[in-house]
Amino acid sequence: MAQADGARAVAAKLVLGVTEARLPLNDQIAQGALAALAPPDRARAQRLALTTLRHLAAADAILKPYVRKEPPAFIRALLRLSTIELLAESAPPHAVVHEAVAITRAAGRKTEGFAGMVNAVLRRVSETDPALLTSAPPQPLPGWLRGRLMSAWGKPATMAMEAAHARGAPLDLTPRDGDSAALATRLGGLALPGGSVRLPGQPHLSELPGFASGDWWVQDAAAAFAARILAPQPGARVLDLCCAPGGKTLQLAAAGADVTALDLSEQRMLRVTENLARCRLSARTVVADALAWVPDAPFDAVLLDAPCSATGTIRRHPDLPFVKDAASLKEVFALQSALFDRALGFLKPGGRLLFATCSLLPDEGERQVAAALARHPDLAVDRAALDLPGIDPAWIGAEGGLRLRPDHWADLGAMDGFYMAALRRAS
Repeated sequence: MAQADGARAVAAKLVLGVTEARLPLNDQIAQGALAALAPPDRARAQRLALTTLRHLAAADAILKPYVRKEPPAFIRALLRLSTIELLAESAPPHAVVHEAVAITRAAGRKTEGFAGMVNAVLRRVSETDPALLTSAPPQPLPGWLRGRLMSAWGKPATMAMEAAHARGAPLDLTPRDGDSAALATRLGGLALPGGSVRLPGQPHLSELPGFASGDWWVQDAAAAFAARILAPQPGARVLDLCCAPGGKTLQLAAAGADVTALDLSEQRMLRVTENLARCRLSARTVVADALAWVPDAPFDAVLLDAPCSATGTIRRHPDLPFVKDAASLKEVFALQSALFDRALGFLKPGGRLLFATCSLLPDEGERQVAAALARHPDLAVDRAALDLPGIDPAWIGAEGGLRLRPDHWADLGAMDGFYMAALRRAS
């Protein structure tokens, strides 16, 4: 009989936590949702949950003819997960159906009576042509986000972004020495135009050549543009605000900058410290609130990757549309404005600021920069900083910032959504 805490059962609980309790997957995992599993099963449970969340609408459409009465929430999550495993992952039908029935019986008195229904429904699903799932339209974004994106970028672009979300995200690496061609050859990956390396599949990181020696780190190709745009000179004093998980800190340190990395979360800063040590790079790390912290001296440059809605990362975090809504947006916008002004105060005269958010919303990008320029007459956009390999001039907005979207680089596997703007204070 299946264990109640096996990979499939835990994956169903993860899906349930997202759809019913609106708990992000990362929060559930931090609270120990995967703790009872062996490492391979942890990876499998997480992968199953992510794939299910990317295709919930299609799974529901396939299940609808076979489910006459709405089952308990856990059974619904298990049926969705099993449907995805049968049709998207070509799992052996007997194993999927057998274990789903066993999980139903083991989950408690409230669900054990649904074992027959689960068996019957999944047997019918197993006879379904997988093309019914793979050819289904991409899962639409929730109305509060879809409407905003359609207003900003139009319907075709929004639908293209939804398609990118459904495909998920490949694994991107940043080489410590900047030689993407050599790293791509070594690992069998693709050297991207911006300097990152994209690997096929989802390999075990610790088993890849160069992991232990810190020759590279994981970082989405879009996120890697920020430090390249800032391009600090060797020895320059640079502050990386809201730095975790640390990819940009590593880039700045590898460029020879004198880096101070600041983040509010002590737990997230531990990951930054670990990556610095693995990659044999150094930076001062500070756990503090950027709105209250006071540096010893001003900086030549500041990189502010501000807290945001994270709507640009849905292709790797498909739980976000289910756990977020528009209610907190105004508060986030206000925090970004406050951090923007605070970051400018850390700069020397003539210093440079790179403002970034992993958001698809203009309120967290283009409009933030426009408002900051209106508040600070001594501030100017540095358009020349965006003249870099991999940046399409069509991605640069009228205000001089860089708008990256999941539908960009569609032929290369897409990218996360970001907004970035390089600015300079008057001397």
